[in-house]
Amino acid sequence: MITDDQKAVTSFLRDATSYGLSGPVEVMETHISRIFLVADRAFKMKRAVKLPYVDFSTPALRVAACEKERMLNARTTAELYLGVRQIYRTADGRLSFAGPGEVVDAVVEMKRFDQSALFDRMAMEGELTPALMTDVARMVAAFHAGAPVVEEGGAANIRGVLDINKAGFATSTVFSGEEQTAIDHLFRLRLDDIAAHLDRRAKGGKIRLCHGDLHLRNLCLLDGKPRLFDCIDFNDRIATIDVLYDLAFLVMDLWHRGLKDHANLVANRYCDAAGEEEGFALLPFFTALRAAVRAHVTATQAEEAGGDERLSASARSYYDLAIETLQRASPRLIAIGGFSGSGKSTVADGLAAHLGPPPGARLIESDRVRKALHGVSPETRLDASTYSPEMSARVYAEMARRAGAVLQAGACVVADAVHDRAERRAAIEQAARDAGVPFTGIWLDAPADVLRARVAARPSGQSDATPDVLEKQLAKGAGELTWQIVDATRPVDALIDEIIRLALRGPR
Repeated sequence: MITDDQKAVTSFLRDATSYGLSGPVEVMETHISRIFLVADRAFKMKRAVKLPYVDFSTPALRVAACEKERMLNARTTAELYLGVRQIYRTADGRLSFAGPGEVVDAVVEMKRFDQSALFDRMAMEGELTPALMTDVARMVAAFHAGAPVVEEGGAANIRGVLDINKAGFATSTVFSGEEQTAIDHLFRLRLDDIAAHLDRRAKGGKIRLCHGDLHLRNLCLLDGKPRLFDCIDFNDRIATIDVLYDLAFLVMDLWHRGLKDHANLVANRYCDAAGEEEGFALLPFFTALRAAVRAHVTATQAEEAGGDERLSASARSYYDLAIETLQRASPRLIAIGGFSGSGKSTVADGLAAHLGPPPGARLIESDRVRKALHGVSPETRLDASTYSPEMSARVYAEMARRAGAVLQAGACVVADAVHDRAERRAAIEQAARDAGVPFTGIWLDAPADVLRARVAARPSGQSDATPDVLEKQLAKGAGELTWQIVDATRPVDALIDEIIRLALRGPR
């Protein structure tokens, strides 16, 4: 509810001359804020509300909240958050930014940017590229690495979220009592399965003061780089979470919009950058939890809007995603092999989003593993010495180790490497046997002239394969193959469909 003081403040902020600016003032509303857009600036006021999770009921609390918002968001977008401006009531009763007088309110002053730079707008326009989403994943991983560790949480924190969700679902009639009971019961069953894992992560420093609201609308493109803004600043407990639960909001948002390949890419590139393996298996649960939160929040909005059908349908779509994601799925390992130019990485990238619950399978790629072992970025080119038999043996051993860790934790794996030697194929198969999960080995086959043409035309990227490398592979051959041989000259979608059919059919 807006107080009389805020009515006056709102009128003051609607007037461009109050800022010493000219032009129209646009106003945007949220349930706890009001944003005034004028010229090249945005001014964000805290609404005078007092709710279970936030208290902005006095001017002093609102001033402090503005200062905290500026401080926390400066971690990621200092150039966007320009400062805090207090609003004074002068002796003659007028409001002013200059004072002197009684402080009655405050606003966060921000640099205004084109709304087309918001990632949710870019998603709608089809402008989110794999390269951009890779940058996002690495940026988020770097942010999490520097976030303060909080030595508490784990399964107990998630039980608290489930309690809030249960109460949230009860605030609307969008979902029947049976549906509310069903989703709560399913979440608590799954939580029992992973509680020990969550507690280990809490002890291992994975609970941090995160962003807390990491969805596409809170990402923007500034100077050509993805940036996070508008974090949860009003309640540290809401933002003090497992780093993967923070990431899961973005993963869920992408998946819900139908951008499944992007969701899988972000999850994998984040785990590459953050060194996460076992944690990948928690992402389906966290993704479902984010979907459930969005479901009951949207359902409540529909109720407040008099049963708005569009909002009700949106709430149900989030509910359905949560239920789908919570379904138990057995982990499995699919290994993709083939000579350079056979399209292994392209196929593996496309396959991963179709294997297992959202966000799909963990991608373990020899090129990325090799470069990680040398402490360089995936885009760095390595010289021939790093491809010695001894180094390659280390790479394949590390791939098997990582695959085993992910499988044991309960997630699916796609392993992408040349796999041109019997012992290398045997190592990845053994990882599946040790984990007790189904294995499918795929060999992508193409004529030598096709492989040569593809390698010659390949743009620079994570692979260091050259025409000379390919010729050595062809000369040596792959030996006797027991894996399924698939014609790699066909379109990628056809290859993925066939591989999925082969995996579900099992070994010959």
